Amino acid sequence: MSGFRSFLLRGNVVDLAVGIVVGAAFGTLVQAFVRDLLTPLIAAIGGRPDFSALSFTLNRSVFRYGDFVDAVIAFVIVAAVVYYLVVVPYMALRARFEPPPQPVAPTKRCPECLSEIAVAARRCAFCTAEQAVDAA
Repeated sequence: MSGFRSFLLRGNVVDLAVGIVVGAAFGTLVQAFVRDLLTPLIAAIGGRPDFSALSFTLNRSVFRYGDFVDAVIAFVIVAAVVYYLVVVPYMALRARFEPPPQPVAPTKRCPECLSEIAVAARRCAFCTAEQAVDAA
């Protein structure tokens, strides 16, 4: 029983559970935003908020392509909302607090063991072979 308890109380299991709950709540929030605010706005501009009634019949089979059009529109709107309200601000915040990348020191190959060593090295750190120092 103690192993099960330690498994449940590990940080990543709790973090995953919290992430799933917050993700589900955020999904509901975004769907409500799209359904209650953006779709009526599109209907006010385009004149038709619901395409589910669109269909055609071929050999007595009904193809309801309007449902698919509704799903595609909803997906594009949700993806745009998530991108512009979550991803873009998150990336901007992350870029603000990340340290600048460190410059990469120039290297050369050791002629004996073919390891990467610093250009200014007088000996190879891997095989200890003497290196010719460039007079630059």
